[in-house]
Amino acid sequence: MNPLVRDIIQTADNFVQSLPEPHRKDFDYSVHSLAEVDDFLEWISDSLLGDDDIYNMSSSVGCYVFETARRNYGGEYYWIKKEEQPILVAGEPDFAVTIRAWEKVRGRIVNGKEDSIPFYIAGYAEHIAIGKEKKGYYATIV
Repeated sequence: MNPLVRDIIQTADNFVQSLPEPHRKDFDYSVHSLAEVDDFLEWISDSLLGDDDIYNMSSSVGCYVFETARRNYGGEYYWIKKEEQPILVAGEPDFAVTIRAWEKVRGRIVNGKEDSIPFYIAGYAEHIAIGKEKKGYYATIV
């Protein structure tokens, strides 16, 4: 297994294991579980978090969001060295739809509900469907 894939899966699993027992069952990598992610991030955003805390939470929860998107809609992970974060790209080589979950999770923490995680991943799925119909289609979901 590719080390990046292994690291993202392990980080996502560690995030789920860090949750209190009654809540773990809600984080099952289903698209439905992204509503739980959104609720969790709403709760976290009420805390006063420093930049390091926001980065750690964004990368940890972001890996769960990535892995949920990959398991449900497909894609390959790539590390963007300049940005020091992964991306998930679906559809290659016929088309490419890209997401940056760490950035979106950070936005959800900082900006609130306007950066909805379920809406974001629904956009990923929607653009993948478009890409399947239009060879050469390219989109980055922000």
